[in-house]
Amino acid sequence: MNSVLEREILFTGIGGQGVQLAAKILALAATLEDLEVMSLGTYGGTMRGGNTDATVVIGKVPINSPPIVSSAWSAIVVHPRYFEPIAHKIRETGLVVVDSDLLEEPLPIAEKILLPIPATTLAREADAPKAAALLLLGAYVAATEIVSHDALANALDASLPSYRRQTLETNLHALRAGRDAVDPLSNPAWTSEVA
Repeated sequence: MNSVLEREILFTGIGGQGVQLAAKILALAATLEDLEVMSLGTYGGTMRGGNTDATVVIGKVPINSPPIVSSAWSAIVVHPRYFEPIAHKIRETGLVVVDSDLLEEPLPIAEKILLPIPATTLAREADAPKAAALLLLGAYVAATEIVSHDALANALDASLPSYRRQTLETNLHALRAGRDAVDPLSNPAWTSEVA
């Protein structure tokens, strides 16, 4: 069988939740591990409270398609309010990591793998109440091992602007809390099967 050489990750949430930062950190972590990366962030009409989405495509070989994808292997749902427009893009048996604290009704994800994480609660417990997006990212990386946690931590360090450096430790706590919230490698990104 051919090995899987490319993975697409969709991020969705509400502006101000850290969706774009989480996508940037994942993209940078992949480049730190010498993987190929394409990334695209999109925003709704408002910066806070409106929808914000990002797409990251990670490959083991040069990526052929732009980061505007018609189907994706996985999604990180920081807030489910704007999930419906991307739900149809996630392939059958695709992985959906979601902040279960914010779910008011089940997600429309028949035949997909749901990984609910109480990210808002766990972020508070990790003394990182504003870092639920990073907690979900830590859980996603632990479940998939699409990149290493060391690369993720280094990418976080490199991604924080100087005026946010004081949040580094709490954000690292959030990544670790996410990592510890799931079974390692429960949904590997890089397998020997085509998905």
